[in-house]
Amino acid sequence: MDLSIEGKIYHNGAFETACLGITDGTITAIKKTLRADTHLDYGTRILLPGGIDLHVHLRDPGYSKKEDFQTGTTAAVFGGITTLFDMPNTNPPTTTLTTLKEKHQIAQRKSLVDYGIYTAVTEHNLTHIPTLAPHCSGFKIFLGNSTNATSLPTLLLNQALQIIQPTKKRTLIHAEDERCLEHATGPENTLADHNQRRPARCEETAIHSLLSTDIETNVHICHLSSQDGLAALHQHPSYISVGATPHHLLLDSTLHNVPPTWLKVNPPLRTPTDRMALWQSLIQGEIDIVESDHAPHTLKEKEQEFGEAPSGMPGVETMYPLFLALVKQKRLDLARVLRLLCERPAELAGLPKGRLEVDRDADLIVVDLKTLSAISSDLLHSKCGWTAFEGHQAIFPTAVFLRGNQILDGDQLLGRPGDGRSVLAMHNDEGAV
Repeated sequence: MDLSIEGKIYHNGAFETACLGITDGTITAIKKTLRADTHLDYGTRILLPGGIDLHVHLRDPGYSKKEDFQTGTTAAVFGGITTLFDMPNTNPPTTTLTTLKEKHQIAQRKSLVDYGIYTAVTEHNLTHIPTLAPHCSGFKIFLGNSTNATSLPTLLLNQALQIIQPTKKRTLIHAEDERCLEHATGPENTLADHNQRRPARCEETAIHSLLSTDIETNVHICHLSSQDGLAALHQHPSYISVGATPHHLLLDSTLHNVPPTWLKVNPPLRTPTDRMALWQSLIQGEIDIVESDHAPHTLKEKEQEFGEAPSGMPGVETMYPLFLALVKQKRLDLARVLRLLCERPAELAGLPKGRLEVDRDADLIVVDLKTLSAISSDLLHSKCGWTAFEGHQAIFPTAVFLRGNQILDGDQLLGRPGDGRSVLAMHNDEGAV
């Protein structure tokens, strides 16, 4: 046993003081008393699983002025995220074996946390999917346009799913229908305008298109945003999972405390009614995971006129801390938060992570659930330097461990670029992402 860590562990709905015994990066024992050669005692502080973010845009390669694998995964560490999955709309886009291998090389050099990489599906690479599958963690389909993304015509969706199904990889869907988006016109000067230009009916239409396919394969609907989308998914099949973002759950188009361009995202922030419908769905267990959709842009880009400013906001560093604060505020219970940010993402990704249990990776964070702090852009670590959650209450980790190695101690980053590993070597489920 290399390491023992003592603290309060959340187990079966209650806190108990215990020790984790760790050998070669894996939890090998959980007992009341353990003592390895190296022993860390966190007293009354809480030990929780490291968070898993199935949806980030680290902008590397091609848009590294906004973010790169090193800065983005540094932000992840400070936010308690120990595993993340990167989206393919970079430059060049991750659509070929060459670009996929290039991104793996970048991540291998730069990542401070464990990572997966998705491949985009376009009408030009459908026949290459079987070749790409062994080298990626899943396939992303944009049914509508979004930042630097190429959409797949809806007419090809069924064909794409048929080709993906034998690979056992999960398909992730950006559910906004392109034809619907093309017919939505009007000014683009406010958040309400953006909502009208990308209306909820386009999300609903895309989901109906997905449900009309005859393929029962592993599908994940990203960043559900609307009451209409929820209605379309009512009693959805078990092979479909659903994600929601902190910004769609906690923010809406009526807010004015930060510049409106900071809140411009795809799909848009919706009405308070949509937000509350999502929130109720989350509480009722109808949403599988919370995903950050971390998509940073520079302040200069976001300071343009509303219609010219790009869509997207950072979020990988603030997601877990925001939801821990919701526990402190009694808006969610801790078991639900751990299910949304740790356990269910690990299940979908087929990874031995997400729980503090024997035979799982020793990915964990240490927190003091009594200590709230206000989120401040000046204290965050994304290269973009701003957050739409400015001033929101959060609980940040005081220590973070990745496979038993401490990568954060207070405000001191101990992890190094290259510490992260590809999750492709960690799969235990053929149907995983």
